Amino acid sequence: MNPASCQLRVIQSISEIDESNWNALLSPDAGPFLKHEFLNALEKTRCVGGNTGWQVTHLLVENSNSELIGAMPLYPKQHSYGEFVFDWAWAQAYEQNNLPYYPKALSAIPFTPVRGPRLLVSSKADKLATQEILVSGLKALVSQNDLSSAHVLFPEDGELLELKKQGFMLRDSVQFHWHNQRYQDFEQFISDLTMKRRKNIRRERAEVASNQMTYRHIAGAEASSADWSFFYRCYENTYREHHSSPYLTEDCFQLLGQVMPENFHLIIASQNEMPIASSLLVVDRLTSTAYGRYWGAIEHIPCLHFELAYYQSIEYCIKEGIQTFEGGAQGEHKMARGFLPTTIQSAHWIADPGFSAAVKRFLDREHEGMVAYVDELEQHIPLKSTKVRS
Repeated sequence: MNPASCQLRVIQSISEIDESNWNALLSPDAGPFLKHEFLNALEKTRCVGGNTGWQVTHLLVENSNSELIGAMPLYPKQHSYGEFVFDWAWAQAYEQNNLPYYPKALSAIPFTPVRGPRLLVSSKADKLATQEILVSGLKALVSQNDLSSAHVLFPEDGELLELKKQGFMLRDSVQFHWHNQRYQDFEQFISDLTMKRRKNIRRERAEVASNQMTYRHIAGAEASSADWSFFYRCYENTYREHHSSPYLTEDCFQLLGQVMPENFHLIIASQNEMPIASSLLVVDRLTSTAYGRYWGAIEHIPCLHFELAYYQSIEYCIKEGIQTFEGGAQGEHKMARGFLPTTIQSAHWIADPGFSAAVKRFLDREHEGMVAYVDELEQHIPLKSTKVRS
């Protein structure tokens, strides 16, 4: 492939690209969040775009025959909400120096702290050359539009090499993931935990069970419009109780349930046959991974969050033979429930040389702190042994 014959183009909506052409760029392990259907649902239901602060400007690479060979999901941002990598201090430093930090360029899956490819390349194209074109195109877009910076959140490890090569700085984040050691049931799982953790989980589950709770697991293909409406009612209520506004709309969930039913699993909790809470899993059977995305309740039951968002989800993963359950961003409390710390990285390029040097010093110090933090976490691993079950 001759890079000189390739052309960069930006689009204001993913609907400008045929679904099959976009999805053809995705490797089998790319995950559901990069599918055309997922990103289009966010745009179509106006969760991004418009006045949300998430402008849509996806970056494309086309060859001399105008065939799509590369792409990057891209959003110029007017704020830092919904990212799960926090740069508020950087924005404040810009403001203190009478410089605008926003808009900035963000390559990420909106509202979704999940690792995956961000530099999408056709299997028919030169991967390294196309990645280089995408990253240099991103930097050029930042410079040409007077943006402060570019941020690529949670890319794959191989992509970090190209980003670092082109001057991006890496930043660590810690998440907590559950791993299936060929467990036959939930009891076998907790038998691998320390006595303190086992007793705590049994106590929490018993407390919830004393409230006459029942659970309904609903595969995405079987979820009705009413099921999605109830889920949204719970999701919205929990945001409101925390004095916040939900990122996604009911229309978005309803649409996702229609276009990607194979990737969703709802769990609804009822008390005395009255539904009171719900949680949502996004399931990728190709990579044997489940992602805990959202939960909510309309009635407060002590420990119900742990039961519905963690324990019922773990039981589902064991039953379905799913190997990894990612419980979402942050949350040291997950370790007490069998999750282990995992370090993932994001990449950042600051256009202003002075601020770039300052951010580099900050990230170097933060990296040292994160290493110490992970070392401390590993002193409190909840498993009796990390040996893989044979």
